[in-house]
Amino acid sequence: MLHRQQYLTNQDSLIPIHKLIHHLESQLVINKTSSPFNSPIWPVRKSNGEWRLTVDYRGLNEVTPPMSAAVPDMLELQYELESKAAKWYATIDIANAFFSIPLAAECRPQFAFTWRGVQYTWNRLPQGWKHSPTICHGLIQTALEQGEAPEHLQYIDDIIVWGNSAEVVSEKGKKIIQILLQAGFAIK
Repeated sequence: MLHRQQYLTNQDSLIPIHKLIHHLESQLVINKTSSPFNSPIWPVRKSNGEWRLTVDYRGLNEVTPPMSAAVPDMLELQYELESKAAKWYATIDIANAFFSIPLAAECRPQFAFTWRGVQYTWNRLPQGWKHSPTICHGLIQTALEQGEAPEHLQYIDDIIVWGNSAEVVSEKGKKIIQILLQAGFAIK
């Protein structure tokens, strides 16, 4: 069992993180809990000045058994994309992809964190856990395969399509977006 105390947090993050926690709770992404596990939150300021709620799962990651990584190597993807030599490209970014993926109820206690004396846990796949990218990539890949998506490249929740005309790329993009929406993902 892993129980780590909360770090001191940046004063500037207190109000934004408090609001974010209430928003995530209202969206049922997190809920109050009582768990013997606890990991500290680690607020991160994004480049646009907003705050992201991240949890320091390094301790949990150390004791989590390994899983075969299904996420492709970025360099290999770059080489493959360069070989396409198309005139047009488009990217599709899934909005909050991890939060679109339900977390099994029996797994939720290990992802607990505490904010201002209240313990919460995730109902959706959390950011910061070492297997979240692999699980997310695999579920999106499966949805695209089952939906018979046109040729594309995928890296976790980012997808790229290409073609020699804007119309071809647009049609490919629309088809992939339709498949993803039907699978329960939202598009940015």
